[in-house]
Amino acid sequence: MSRAFSSPIAPPEWLVRTLKPAPATGIPWPAVTRAAIAMSLPLAVGLATGYPSYGAIASMGALSGVIGDTATAYRMRVYNIAVPQLFGAIGITLGSLVYGHGWLAVVVVTAVALASGMISTVGAVASVSGLLLLLNSVIGAGLPMPGAWWAPPLLISGGGLLVLALALLAWPIRSGVPERLAVADTYRAVAALLEAAGKDAATYATARQTVTQSLNQAYDLTLARRARDHGRNQELARLVGQLNALIPLVEAAPAAQLAGRPLPDALPAAVRALAHAVETGSTGPVDPRLPDPEPSGPAAPATLADSAEPADPATRAVTQAIRCAAEALTDTDPATIDDRLGRPAALRERARRVARTVLLSAASWRYGLRLALCIGLAQSLVSLVEVERSYWVALTITFVMKPDFGSVFSRAVLRALGTAAGLVLAAALLAEVPRGWWDVLVLFVLAPLIPALTPRGYGYQTAAITPVILILSDVLNKAGVGLVLPRLYDSLIGCAIALVAGYLLWPESWHTRIGDRLADAVTDTARYVECAFLDPAAPGTPDVAARARMRRRLYRDLSDLRTEFQRALTEPPPTGTRAAAWWPLVIAVERVVDATTAARIQIRHGAPRPTPAESAEICRTLEQLASALRESASPTHHTTTDAPPVPADAIPNSVLAPLRHEVRAAHAIASPQPDLGS
Repeated sequence: MSRAFSSPIAPPEWLVRTLKPAPATGIPWPAVTRAAIAMSLPLAVGLATGYPSYGAIASMGALSGVIGDTATAYRMRVYNIAVPQLFGAIGITLGSLVYGHGWLAVVVVTAVALASGMISTVGAVASVSGLLLLLNSVIGAGLPMPGAWWAPPLLISGGGLLVLALALLAWPIRSGVPERLAVADTYRAVAALLEAAGKDAATYATARQTVTQSLNQAYDLTLARRARDHGRNQELARLVGQLNALIPLVEAAPAAQLAGRPLPDALPAAVRALAHAVETGSTGPVDPRLPDPEPSGPAAPATLADSAEPADPATRAVTQAIRCAAEALTDTDPATIDDRLGRPAALRERARRVARTVLLSAASWRYGLRLALCIGLAQSLVSLVEVERSYWVALTITFVMKPDFGSVFSRAVLRALGTAAGLVLAAALLAEVPRGWWDVLVLFVLAPLIPALTPRGYGYQTAAITPVILILSDVLNKAGVGLVLPRLYDSLIGCAIALVAGYLLWPESWHTRIGDRLADAVTDTARYVECAFLDPAAPGTPDVAARARMRRRLYRDLSDLRTEFQRALTEPPPTGTRAAAWWPLVIAVERVVDATTAARIQIRHGAPRPTPAESAEICRTLEQLASALRESASPTHHTTTDAPPVPADAIPNSVLAPLRHEVRAAHAIASPQPDLGS
């Protein structure tokens, strides 16, 4: 550790992680353009027609649409923007109906908070829907709405739907393009993985994580859309087949990494050639150039059809997988496509699952009660104590307490800092910019900062949203610069309530969930090992597609576990410290899965199949590890487990020898014993 960070006056490491901006990924220019138009246009129309307050409310609706404008596929944009707008309209209606009704407003908004919290645990779209339901009910209960009761929901929804309309302008000429680009990007990520194989372990692990995330996104886009098209769309069938063809390539990468020898440069180049064909939508034969099997010198590459089989099993596996992927680029028969992750269930069945999750899940009720407690306290406080325009307190809690947006503690810190930064800019604008058409120009300039800064982190997003909301609030109540300090006080009060009633009073907030989730991943790994080495001809052996689905779900779970780990690191001690202790074991489990996949590749290319006793013993060892993890608070505090024995019939140079080594390494990390056997 550097001297700067070891200094007593240096900020704690968890705070540094919290404040560190995410890596820049480029400016999303289409979203930036949509934000500028969608947020300034309603206010301009309101000013031109003599109803500026109506325009301000519609611009607030556009703000919620801008926040939800994150999807790349056009069909997903409909869900991400339109569905939350419906809940937002319900929220503003309920809030405006109880405006000025004292304790009735407290009861209604608290009940809405309970429903919002329970809805938010279902998924990404439901989370945004729950956010807007509560957000708009708080605004409606705290601000006088112009016009009849039905005007605010129409204006709010109209602003959000304006964002959606702008986002769908190119759909007729670009339908299917986002899905195709997602698949092409996955091919490029796999090419980078092949380049990293056999080299630095950290570089390989990062590349594999990128592949997992890219596969998740591409499968989510293509399978979700294909389910609605009932498999009749030839282009989508081809994209699913191209994704399926990547699975052998992804499986071959661990074998290359385990071999410790970099692959020929021509192999990643061949995958990039396939990526270009996918991106351009080519349906003709694709013949990437592959290397000679054993070149004695600088030899010219052979074509796909002419290249012989390489002698190295890992290179041979990659070469064959590239051939399969090249063939998949021309296979358009929907009947031949196997959805490796399984198609999403019918809409009716998914609705039933959502209802069961919301109503019967303990986690759903627990989070709903936490959010309702915080909102109830906030609404009660501002009812008992005179707080000017007190709706901002509950708004702060609504944003800070979102379950899928990260740590409550770190979000409270970032909310306070981001609000303070945004208020500095807002104070200057409110003091110097005249009301009227100048507000339209200010919104046109400030609104694009929201999609531009959101990827950098929650604090940056808050700093961008705060002056926008204050400008629109000033249009409604004309308080001017007098809005600034009350908003700062309200934000600090809201953050304090969220930290105490939504964080400190709930012991589960102090404990990371990494151990339990890691134990589940180890158990799933044991099941994967159990079926990976079965004789394909034996009864009950899962087919290739079933094993692929098992492996994909396992890697997806490990990817989610990494995300949970990154969130936990931003928690203050002891939670963040305990989370950091899990990291070596997370890596160890990923290496176990990689070693399992590499062993399967070796068997597929001629290595002797292991004895049932070998694979069964590894499964038992993994089960022991999972059981120990469930009993522990951290890898250094769980029950000591015995060293995993070596089966009597295990062959020293067995194909499972590297897998046994990785399993023992995981035991060594998880156990305080200095020696687990050789």
